[in-house]
Amino acid sequence: PMADADPRVLLLAAQVAESRDEDVPVLLLKLKEILNGASLECKESKKIRQEIHYYDLTQYCVLVLRQDYSRLQGGWATAAQLAEILSHCCVGLEVKEDPEEFYSIFLPSAIDNLLFLGRRLQARFIRAIKDEEKKGFLHCFRTVTDAICWLFGGHIQLTECVLQNGHFLQLLITDDIETAMIMMSVLHNILKINSPALLSVDEKILHSVLDELVYKLSSTTNPVMGNEATKLLLLLAEFSQQLVTLLTTRYKGLKLLLSKQWTGKGFDRDLSQLLDLLYLKQSNKKEEMQRQHQAACLIQATWKGFRTRKRLKKLPQAVTALQRSFRAKRKQELQHLKKQKEDEALKQEMQLQRQRAMRQFHERQLALLEIIHPSQMDKHIQEMERKSALTIQRFWRGYRVRRYFHQQKQSFKEYKAAVTIQRAACKFLEKQRKKRALSPWKDTKGPTDEQRLAFKQKVDDYIKLHPASQMSEEMSKELHVQAQEKLAQFLLRSSLDRRAAQRRETLLAQVNTDVELLMNAPGLAESTEKDLSIFMSRSVPVAAKAKQSHTTMLKYTCWPWWKKLGDEFVEGDVIPDEALTAELGTLFIGGRK
Repeated sequence: PMADADPRVLLLAAQVAESRDEDVPVLLLKLKEILNGASLECKESKKIRQEIHYYDLTQYCVLVLRQDYSRLQGGWATAAQLAEILSHCCVGLEVKEDPEEFYSIFLPSAIDNLLFLGRRLQARFIRAIKDEEKKGFLHCFRTVTDAICWLFGGHIQLTECVLQNGHFLQLLITDDIETAMIMMSVLHNILKINSPALLSVDEKILHSVLDELVYKLSSTTNPVMGNEATKLLLLLAEFSQQLVTLLTTRYKGLKLLLSKQWTGKGFDRDLSQLLDLLYLKQSNKKEEMQRQHQAACLIQATWKGFRTRKRLKKLPQAVTALQRSFRAKRKQELQHLKKQKEDEALKQEMQLQRQRAMRQFHERQLALLEIIHPSQMDKHIQEMERKSALTIQRFWRGYRVRRYFHQQKQSFKEYKAAVTIQRAACKFLEKQRKKRALSPWKDTKGPTDEQRLAFKQKVDDYIKLHPASQMSEEMSKELHVQAQEKLAQFLLRSSLDRRAAQRRETLLAQVNTDVELLMNAPGLAESTEKDLSIFMSRSVPVAAKAKQSHTTMLKYTCWPWWKKLGDEFVEGDVIPDEALTAELGTLFIGGRK
């Protein structure tokens, strides 16, 4: 704690630290009595401010400004009083410990919270319906703005913080006349205290402020509002010639608006001064523009004459070049159309050839199926697959060689260029080597005996740690022979298994086809020649065996009943060999009842 601290400050700091957040604003109102007890210029007042800041009571004042005072004791009047107390505590305060934090962090945050409080009061004033509520909110709003003016009046560097704050622009941009007048008075105080601050802020903020002042002049007919906006524009114009230039260039109809709408409203003196500044700038600007216009006309006339003479000299060449480019373009278009037609014709021809080849292929397959014996079908299919694979490989290798040739053509050019460059570089280096004198030979120093021993010791240690696996030459050859035998056995077995699997799949497909044909076959009474053609076989052994089985079954059905009493069925007479050579046309396998 500070030596000889005021007991009232100590007591208040203890109460604030132990109280709830809702009770802190009411407790901080006691700072007003403590500050009013001393004069502003005496040492006692400065000491009290230092004690208040030392015990973080000013920090509490900044933080509680963000609270909602609609439900607290005293309402928004308490917030306005706290704003006034905060401004009085900060003005005249000399911070000895960590002044950088006070000026760069604490004071900007205080300005931000005060402007935020002003926005909330402005919004409630606009929404209020009763006159008493409006008067109360307007009084609180004026108190807060006075506190802001008092604060940046004591700390001039805060004027830039106020102008750059977004809440300030929101407060200024309003259609309410009373709050707008108060905010314009705040802007007037800023310009009186620190006019250069407006030029040091961002250009976007400056344009926003000027836009709002000109908008208020054009959108309202209130003379008080017009007088205040005119005074602000006059103050800006008198301060900087740059702002006069900005007003004349950015707002073209400002002079006409001021002269027609606001003449004779009670502030003609300020209005005439502002108009004189604007017209003077415009007249100077007109003279400068006329001089620049004459200079530009002279430069343009000289340049146009030079360009015209140059163009007349190059006109025959230009016509020739134009004709050449036109002919080349027309030739290119004709070649493109011709190429398109050729591509379309080639595409159609290839499609027709593909269809014709597919048709011939299918016809050839059907013819082969009729000619080739069933036992030779697998061999024929394998031969066709081999020929197809050879054809595909031949075309692919041709395509690959042609593509490789085109690629190597460019590579060959690059290779020849590289050889030429290397030859020239070698000749140049050879010349340089001949010009350079021979340097004396220097004997390279080899390793010493100690280094050789150390290297040998490292090699021996590595061999001991990583011994190599030893195997005789006979064992290696025997192991190689065993591996080759196992590989040959595996390849032979896999080939046999693959052929057996292929044969099984073929037989299974044939059996399934035959079963489906037998299940769907019509009876003898319903069968036709078309149905009989399905069961025809062109193989003589198959037809003979089928006929033999059918004859045996017929004989069995014709036997008397006493011959069928046996446990097993024994085939009858053997079919002679001459029947095997007979020409059989059809074979009926079975049917349904």
